[in-house]
Amino acid sequence: MFTHASWSARRHDTYARLAFLGDAVLELAITSHLYPRLEAERYGEGRLSKIRAQTVCAASCEAVAIRMGVPDELRKAAPPEAGPAEAVFTERVLSSITEAIIGACFTMHGYDIVASAVVQAFEPELAEALTHPVDHKSALQERLAQSQRLVEYELLGRKGQEHEPTFEVAAKIGGKRVATGEGRTKKAAEQDAALAALQAIDAQLLG
Repeated sequence: MFTHASWSARRHDTYARLAFLGDAVLELAITSHLYPRLEAERYGEGRLSKIRAQTVCAASCEAVAIRMGVPDELRKAAPPEAGPAEAVFTERVLSSITEAIIGACFTMHGYDIVASAVVQAFEPELAEALTHPVDHKSALQERLAQSQRLVEYELLGRKGQEHEPTFEVAAKIGGKRVATGEGRTKKAAEQDAALAALQAIDAQLLG
């Protein structure tokens, strides 16, 4: 489970397939927890989607991995020739390993037990998403609407391995690039770029 792709000559020996399974289980567990507990009048499909997305995002999965001691396990699992395990301690890797752990537990114990454990493990992230929802893109657009401006997002590129891509996106206001962001998905990169743009605007106002 803790075998990184760079540590194995055979891709199927790594955690990638389990992460694929765990990602689906994670989303279903959080969705099933939220749906009956949040009233329909206040929490429509769009709002539920944002809460779930924030709860299960890469940063949240990374935080869970750190709490579970995954970095220590990576150090133990790293082959001698691999060099320092810290070289692969990226958000994407730690996030994927969290998903792989969920996938592995699902295959061994079934959905009901794993879903309960997932909700418990992600409780801090779920509480944060419910009390402090993050939508930097909407916040940026609302800020710009005050001066009748719009923001556009431009995909600058994609880097990394095929199974662990990182997207880079630019936030452009009035055709001018004001900030860039990165993320494991295009949407995540846009959110990161929007946050950077908000920070740039605040810096200009304070300057």
